[in-house]
Parts: sequence; structure tokens; C-alpha cells
Amino acid sequence: MKEDLNSYFCPSSDDGLPPDVLGELESTLRLHSISPQELFYKWESYSLKMGSEETKLDLDTVRMFKKDVQDGLERENRGKHAPRTDRRNGAAATPRAAASGDVFGMLDEITPNKLPRRTAINANGGKRKGNFDIPAPRKVSRPETNGGPGAFNASSRGDVQEGFKPVAFVERQNPGLVVETLNEHLPRAGAPIAPFAESRIKFTSNTDVKKFAYRPMAMRLSESSEILDERIDEFTSIVQKAHNLEDAAFGNAACQSTSEIVAVGRIASDTPESKLVAASLVLETSRRMGAGRRVPLKLNSSISFRFFPGQIVALRGQNASGEDFVVSEILAIPFLPDPRSAPTAIEASNERLGDTAESSPLNVIFGAGPYCADDNLAFEPLNALCSKAADDSVDALVLSGPFLDVEHPLLASGTFDLPDIKGLDLDATMSTLFHHMIAAPLQRLCNANPNIIVVLIPSVRDAVSKHVSWPQEQLPRKDLGLPKQARMMTNPCTFWLNEVVVGVSSQDVLGELRKEEVIGGSNQEDMLSRLPRHLIEQRHYFPLFPPVAREDLPKTGTESGLATGACLDVGYLKLGEMLNVRPDVLVTPSVLPAFARVVEGVTVINPSTLSKRRGAGTYSQMSLQPRLLSEDEKGEKSVLHKVYDRARVDVVRI
Repeated sequence: MKEDLNSYFCPSSDDGLPPDVLGELESTLRLHSISPQELFYKWESYSLKMGSEETKLDLDTVRMFKKDVQDGLERENRGKHAPRTDRRNGAAATPRAAASGDVFGMLDEITPNKLPRRTAINANGGKRKGNFDIPAPRKVSRPETNGGPGAFNASSRGDVQEGFKPVAFVERQNPGLVVETLNEHLPRAGAPIAPFAESRIKFTSNTDVKKFAYRPMAMRLSESSEILDERIDEFTSIVQKAHNLEDAAFGNAACQSTSEIVAVGRIASDTPESKLVAASLVLETSRRMGAGRRVPLKLNSSISFRFFPGQIVALRGQNASGEDFVVSEILAIPFLPDPRSAPTAIEASNERLGDTAESSPLNVIFGAGPYCADDNLAFEPLNALCSKAADDSVDALVLSGPFLDVEHPLLASGTFDLPDIKGLDLDATMSTLFHHMIAAPLQRLCNANPNIIVVLIPSVRDAVSKHVSWPQEQLPRKDLGLPKQARMMTNPCTFWLNEVVVGVSSQDVLGELRKEEVIGGSNQEDMLSRLPRHLIEQRHYFPLFPPVAREDLPKTGTESGLATGACLDVGYLKLGEMLNVRPDVLVTPSVLPAFARVVEGVTVINPSTLSKRRGAGTYSQMSLQPRLLSEDEKGEKSVLHKVYDRARVDVVRI
């Protein structure tokens, strides 16, 4: 037990944890009968809740953490044993499909917040189209009409969670402090001596935007099952080509046989209601290879594995008993090739940077929503980030949603004070709020720095987006008042900044993978490097299936407390696949601690959120040096970008 606790809580120290701290942790394990790994996950959640300054692992903190664990388990037990007082209406639950259709009912409730479809009938008996326009806030008022002390303050009726004590943005600690740095030996981009005469970035994207403009909430189970099935068959071809296997080497893992075969399928749990553990692992086969059946997996203790629900794996083994598939080897899934460009394209990008390329590297800032704390709608962090971008004359500002967050307590309730801004009246919609609170600072930034490129990626939590499912189309530009330098992108998206391939998804896939991942064997890889590796290996921006249920996600400050969830539209999951190459830079905003890592040649950046629920957050700044070519490389057809070797990434407090 001591070795496990030291490996999770203090992996970088040879001395391990102090004896008093170790004793408290051991006491917590014995008292609540939980594993060291589960305790470590609870500690990470506690650290995120309390803030990094207050979570140094000492005796006082660990005792507070022990009490927090006990309180949480007591609340959970009270909830389980409390009598149910809710009454369901007359609508019956959706029945499971018959045996000839959905195998094991795995596609029931495929999204965490799926709503029943309703059709309105007009007076003439015909179908009436639903009104999906963005609604106006239910109750808004001016500060002078309700006695509020200022614009966008939380009302006295308790919109802010009880016991919630946010820190005012102006009183935030250590603004501008660099929390973490990747490639510290490279120079950090700063403000140029004089503004650049023209933009130093050529922005391109080959994303087919029309494919993302599908109709959400119209998912068919048959189409979804075909998409899931085709993905297994595609990986079968990839594995066969990578390992030079014959067709005869593949077989049905669910069929009894003493012959050793290679089985390709999807990792799932035998009990959908519980968390994935090693004892509940099953392999879901495709209809072509195994009739869609599921078979339990048995893994030798000497085999190291990292599994999560929805992961496509290739396993070598046999099913001699007919009851379970005994795994002898896990075959590696090949990665996508590294991106390459012609030497002429590299030289053209270097010419755009000018003669001062080495002294003024390409300057790109990445930020992610939410952009204000739960007690106000002033968007002070966004204004501060735009001021920073204007002062430093950054070349590109990449912002991912949510911008107007549906999980924000004030926006969810619709009761807040409107600021005294000309043109903002009591009939204001969410688009009007976006225009004045989000687009206005972006417009000021573009006026101060006309050569900047601003990239906006939406989120399923955006109140201004009618597209509520992932993959998600771009935000509607109409009525948002955005500057002409703004580029509207889909979620997820892949685009080019000069020769650099950048992939972004605003969905918090890392946070959900951390909750669902199960590891075994001698696997000591850092979690913040291990989780992005899943995305690169699976060639997808959200490979987890099914996503984490809304009830298991962190509670929000709204009245219901339920998070929005992933809102996957499984029939269009192919739009979430990566292109034919790995991205040079992969941006995955998450509630996990902000970080920058190089994983399989990909620079992975988690800028975290610009604003926490209680106060200010972080953003990331990338300083990219030019790609210098040798004489031999100038004669080649294409060369590697090697962004991981020439990009400095700083995680900075706003």
C-alpha cells in the first residue's frame, strides 16, 4: 500500500511521502475501503476545487482532504438511500431493441442528455416547425431598476452556490506568472519594436464546413451502429497492413477455438452502469468478423495495458473455453504519419516572418472558455487577454468556447443586470450579449493590431450556437458583430498557420478519459502524456464511447447542477477523425491542470480555462522559431516540420 501511494502521490521523489502524511492516507484507504488509484483521483478533484495555492500535500492539507472524502461519501450514501419523490409522466421509457437489431442494447441512451422527440400539431392538423431561435433572457433589468450595485452582479436570491466565495479578478494573485514551460531554452516572443507592416501568417483550412451543418437531434440507431461498426473494420485494415498479417490471421474472438488469432474490436464494460475495471473488460466485435458479439477478456498480469470504453484495440490470443478470450499480446496501433511540406513552402513561410524571425518568433496565444467567473458577466479575463494580445502584437489568437456558457448560473437562470450600453435594451438576445461582451473586446484588439488572425472554435455549451451536438458546426457570424479578422471554425477543426498543422477540439475529452481509463501492469507513464496519446493513437478527437454520463461529471453552479455532457451525435463521428497526418500542435482544453507536452512528435497543449468558477485561470502562448533547412533538405521533395523542436510553449496566469 505504501509503494502504491508513493507512486501515485509522489512519483518524482526518492524519499516518498512524509510518514505523517502517509499515515493519514493509509487511514483513509482503510476507513473507506478504496484503492490508492481511486484516492489519487479524488485528490486531483480536490486540488482542482481548492486551487493550486491551497493544495500543497502536507499534514494540514491531507487532513482537510480526508474530511472532504468522508463528507463526499456520506452525501453519496444519503443520496442512494433517500426515498424517491419524483413522479414520471405518462410517457414510457424507450424500450430496448430486439435481438435482431441493436446488440446488447448498447445504443440506448447513446447521448448523456438525449431528449425525446416531440412534434407540435397546429390547428389545421399539420406539423408545425419548432422554434429553435435563440431565446431572450427570461428576466433582465437595469441596475437602477432593481437596486443592484453594478452591472452583471449575482442577484440576492442565491444564483451563486452557497459557500461559493469567488475571488475578484482585480485581486487575483500572480497575474502573468509562467506556470509551466516547454522548450525553455528557446526565446519567448515579446512585443516587437515596431508593429509589423503586414500579417506574418497565411491561414488555410480544408475542413468541409457543409458536412458539419447536419441536423442535430435526428440520430438514427441504424446509422449510428453502422458508423461504430465501420470504425472497427477500418482499424482491422490498418493493423493488417502495419503488421503484415494474412487474412487467415484474423478471427472471431467470441467463437470457441484452440487456434491463436488476432481479434480487432472495441473495448467496453460488461455492466454499462459501473466504471470500467480490469475484471469487467469485454471486447465488442464487428458484425463482419464476430456478428457484433461481446466476449470477456482475460489479461495476463505481465501485460501492460491502458484501456478506456470505445478504444479500438488489436489483441492476439485464443478462446479455448468459449467463455472468454485469453490475451497473450496487444498489437500496437500505428500512428498517422508526421506532416511534411515542400522546401519551397517552408522558405515562403520564413520569408513572411521577415529578417527578424529569430528575434521575433511567431507569436500565437491559445485561450479557452469559460471567460468569466460564476458570480458575474463582466468578462474581465477576456478583456485582459485581448489587451495582452494587443500589447504584444501577437500574430494569432485562437479562442475556443464556451463564450456564453449555458452552465453559467446567471445565464442559466436568465436573471441578471444588463450593463448600461447603448443599443443593449431589455429585448436583448444572447447574440446581442455576444456582440457587446465578446465581440467588442475582439474588435478593439483588431483595431489596435490589424494584422492579427482571430480563430473562434465553438463549444456545445455555447448559448449562441443552435448546433447542440458534437461534432459541431461553426458559430453563426450574423448578428455577432465580429471583426473581419475573425475566422469561424468548426468543433473539432484542423487548420494551418503557415506550414504548422493545428488541431483543436473544445470538448473536454482528457477530463472524461481520466475518469474512464483503466490501466494495468508496469505502466508508469505520466497521466498528462498518457491521455493525449489515446487521441493520437485512435486518430480521433473524441475516441471515448459512450461518453461519461452527465450525473458523473462535476456539478455546475446552476439550479439543476447537471453538466451539459458530450452530446455526441454518433452518426457523424467520422467528422471528428484527424486528417491523413498527425497535427503538429494539438490543443485540447480541459479542466485538468494546464500543461504542454510532446507526445509522439505532437506538441500537445492544454491551456485550461481562462476563468475558473472561483477566479482567474490560465492561457498558453506559443513562440515558434522558423524552420531552417539544411542544404540536403533543400533538395528533397518534402521535409518534416519538427515543430516540437522549435516551439516554446508557456502556460501563463491571466
